[in-house]
Amino acid sequence: MTEVFFYVLEDDAGDAAEQFACRLTEKAHAEGHRVFIHVADNGQAESLDRLLWLFRQGSFVPHVITDNLAADDDLTPVVIGADAPPAGFDDVLINIGGEVGGFFSRFSRHSEVVTPGDRNLARERYRFFKDRGYALTTHKIAAGRRAAR
Repeated sequence: MTEVFFYVLEDDAGDAAEQFACRLTEKAHAEGHRVFIHVADNGQAESLDRLLWLFRQGSFVPHVITDNLAADDDLTPVVIGADAPPAGFDDVLINIGGEVGGFFSRFSRHSEVVTPGDRNLARERYRFFKDRGYALTTHKIAAGRRAAR
């Protein structure tokens, strides 16, 4: 069954969710996981694509936006997209883009990154997962502390 994690950010900077998602993705990639980052739209996908190259000096997280993923690419470990993930991605899902529909349950681990403005929506999602018996873990992330531990 999918493990569900809520990362509740106290940081209200405009890019807090994206910055935290980069750190979380870097950690998951370093541990050998394949990651799908769900975003709200193509604009956010492009922004996150750029940020993954720049967010930390010395970091290297190989990734691609779903629209640019070749059909026979089974090596790229991180994919960013606003729709359902491509085949072969069922390990780690990081959601910074809203509704993930029914595809979240195919992942081993689902992470919801929650900004201060998204708290009410996050509460609804928390209840949804809890009512269905998913294992839930919540991490509160202090402002200025954007890295996952």
